[in-house]
Amino acid sequence: MVQRHRHYYGEDPSQWGELFLPDLPDGGAHRGVVVVIHGGYWRSKYGAELGEPLAGDLAAHGMAAWNLEYRRAGNGGGWPHTFQDILAGINKLQDLAGPHALDLAKVVALGHSAGGHLAVWAAGRDRLPRLGLEAERREVGLKDGGVRLTGVVSQSGVLNLAEAERLHLSDGAVANFLGGPPSEIPGRYRYADPMAALPLDVPVCAVHATKDEDVPLAMSTSYVEAARSGPVPAQLVTVPGDHFALINPRSPAYETCRELVRELMR
Repeated sequence: MVQRHRHYYGEDPSQWGELFLPDLPDGGAHRGVVVVIHGGYWRSKYGAELGEPLAGDLAAHGMAAWNLEYRRAGNGGGWPHTFQDILAGINKLQDLAGPHALDLAKVVALGHSAGGHLAVWAAGRDRLPRLGLEAERREVGLKDGGVRLTGVVSQSGVLNLAEAERLHLSDGAVANFLGGPPSEIPGRYRYADPMAALPLDVPVCAVHATKDEDVPLAMSTSYVEAARSGPVPAQLVTVPGDHFALINPRSPAYETCRELVRELMR
């Protein structure tokens, strides 16, 4: 039996998450949490309903899951609010650990498409101060402390933001998200790009669907190539299907993602 609990981490209607929890023996604790971050090219017409089946499936397979909603472009999100929400939403797990018996030694993010971008970006939060972009850091409000991700499974993630903008993916989704072209706001582009935070010291599994027509395979391959020389090289995993096979709990593509999450939770 899966229990569901909604919690808000801010005052905006989009600042919430829903915990999906498997049954526990009396006195037990959930060993780790999976943070599910949905995609939709950061646009407000796509929401946490995309992550709900995944969170439910993870809980049905014995893993606590936090299906995270956040402000998107069109409903108060974009720069810098989406980034603020992702960090605050993950940090909210500190408040929930006691009431819901969560062991936060392992916190793994599962992010699809734009959610893959946000998951890998959040995994690099400790690297961001080294970029020297103080104005961008102040706008996002990055602080020391908080819940750290111990691994990420990116599902056809937009992991190379500069290239995604150059390719004008999804009718200019990156410029719409960040508030302009890179020629006008280069600092934002660098601060928001997971490529800029490399090398990471946490494992990233970049899963990509072979027939994905929404996010090119190069978004994952270029990231993995750039991460190759780091202390924890990223891993590329290709799976059959299209962009949405990755978030269909009945598909082999998703089952691969679930098993990768399980491995990172050990």
